[in-house]
Amino acid sequence: MPDAPRERLAPETFRLPVGKIRSAYYSDTYFARTKELLEARDEHPRVSVQVFAKRAGLLGGIDEAIAVLRLCSGRRLADGTWEDGWPALRVSALDEGDPIEPWETVMTIEGDYGLFAHLETVYLGTLARRSLVMTNVRRVVDAADGRSVLFFPARHDHWLVQTGDGWAAHVAGAIGVSTDANASWWGGRGIGTIPHALIAVYGGDTVAAARDYAAKYAPSSNVICLVDFHNDSVGEAVKVADALGEDLWGVRLDTSEKLVDKALADRPDADRLHGVTPELARAVRDGLDAAGHQRVKIVVSGGFDAEKIERFIAVDAPVDSFGVGSSLIRGNFDFTADVVELEGRAAGKVGRELRPNPRLRLVE
Repeated sequence: MPDAPRERLAPETFRLPVGKIRSAYYSDTYFARTKELLEARDEHPRVSVQVFAKRAGLLGGIDEAIAVLRLCSGRRLADGTWEDGWPALRVSALDEGDPIEPWETVMTIEGDYGLFAHLETVYLGTLARRSLVMTNVRRVVDAADGRSVLFFPARHDHWLVQTGDGWAAHVAGAIGVSTDANASWWGGRGIGTIPHALIAVYGGDTVAAARDYAAKYAPSSNVICLVDFHNDSVGEAVKVADALGEDLWGVRLDTSEKLVDKALADRPDADRLHGVTPELARAVRDGLDAAGHQRVKIVVSGGFDAEKIERFIAVDAPVDSFGVGSSLIRGNFDFTADVVELEGRAAGKVGRELRPNPRLRLVE
């Protein structure tokens, strides 16, 4: 029996700047002028618009795109009030997180084109961003083969994208995000680790920083400590585990790609062991186990993407979680919208004919 469709997010979730979107502030000028021209001529062409992408992946941002149509379609009346266009539109769409194929129709919009011509830039951009993040995250989740993935790219992009990016990561299978904004759409909270900065302001004393941090935060969250501050991840991991005991959930390895950790420096193959490697994870695991800290988890970070994760999995590196950052927001995932019917007759440009999709469901 197929899974029930995911319940759509309420339009209010997205806190859209409705007035500016309605006024075409965020729209390509040619769409704004198209709407103005139709209204000036009092023309109301009834069209069918279909939306698709040219690559496979996961569909993200569809609920936000629907919210844009629901809250911002319509027309400005002579007295300055806004006439709501949503009741006159018929929208069908796939769901958040649905797998899609190249050229597959993901949404159709039927109705008076003048009611929503100005919104194409906004809803396509929403789909592009969220689908990119969701597809990237699912790829690393699949690569991690059951190990958890932490979504840590917030510092690599503008803060305004955090809410929707975090939601896309959540749908795609990330088990943690780094900011409260990332987690806000499902009512979660950001998670994190003891940072290098806190260790630095404690004069480089990782144990002291970890002890004070755990005293304050261990009752409410997992304590994960960075242990590469002195490029001695094995030694620091054991010291922190000895000091914190049950309050320590895990240690995080984040060695610079310019360095070889002290534990690996004397190996004959040290010249290929820069940064965080499976060998370093193994050395830390062995060190913790030898000191009686088998329960302490290992989190790795630093330049991870699907390919790097696959290399760790292939050699069964002892890693419990992968912290992944900038690779999750890189690339492109473009969407296109075409008018394909006018007054019930084919009207698309050559090569852009109607492609019905039985997977679409009507948006009530």
